[in-house]
Amino acid sequence: MRIVEVGPRDGLQNEPGTVSTALKIAFIEELAGAGLPAVEAGAFVSPKWVPQMADTAEVMAALRRRAGTAYPVLVPNMAGFEAALAARVEEIAIFGAASESFSRKNINCSIAESLARFVPVMQAAKARGIRVRGYVSCVLGCPYEGEVAPTAVAEIAGKLLDMGCYEISLGDTIGVGTPARAQAMIDEVSARVPIARLAVHFHDTYGQALANILACLERGIAGIDSSAAGLGGCPYAKGASGNVATEDVVYMLDGMAIATGVDLAAVARAGWRVCAALGRTPASKVSLALKAKLPADGGH
Repeated sequence: MRIVEVGPRDGLQNEPGTVSTALKIAFIEELAGAGLPAVEAGAFVSPKWVPQMADTAEVMAALRRRAGTAYPVLVPNMAGFEAALAARVEEIAIFGAASESFSRKNINCSIAESLARFVPVMQAAKARGIRVRGYVSCVLGCPYEGEVAPTAVAEIAGKLLDMGCYEISLGDTIGVGTPARAQAMIDEVSARVPIARLAVHFHDTYGQALANILACLERGIAGIDSSAAGLGGCPYAKGASGNVATEDVVYMLDGMAIATGVDLAAVARAGWRVCAALGRTPASKVSLALKAKLPADGGH
């Protein structure tokens, strides 16, 4: 099972508080050191809209990159891609929505326009040997349109695949999904995109994220996005709580004897330090349980 850690980007950008550049770098390095194969390191987006990501260039410049670990960054357009290129990134992520209303509210353009923006980005990335991962938002529901049809998700995912994305992450942005609906969505999308090229990205607004992940594993999904300490929400989706916590996902997979290569205690400690800086409690129940019995200094 491949876990993509999204806490340093999707997590922190949606927290009301901010952390220092130095702590952000330490957070990313600790997560990579915990054995996570991919750690989303930042986003080259307008600091006006996402001030928490304004220091991504500084983060990437100072980051001690581990061999074998991917450090993808989110880019919305060619300006973002040029900034990513200057930062010597090896992987980027692009994003589309399965909901027209969400696309307009989130990135101020239609779905078709958003995909058109990515054509030159994909061409430039391919020319430079940079891997591209695709995100689809609102795959199980939209804050403006309600339920989203699985066919709409399959169409966007298929277009991202055709553009050259090596993997498509399907995001339940507002966390409204339930296991049966998640499986129905996967069934529809996997008829268009090979199951091995799909990952899932669940928020835990209604407490369904782990159940949804398990339901998707039963369909053959082998990629999961998660966020240390359950950091992050969605600023465009009122009431949406954070991403599913990496600690909770790893604990579940460990208990199922599914290999992840991730050190659970190390992820928990990394989350504790960031949560302390943000003045918040981890949203992960596993993290809280470990905090009660593990020393914070890395001893056993």
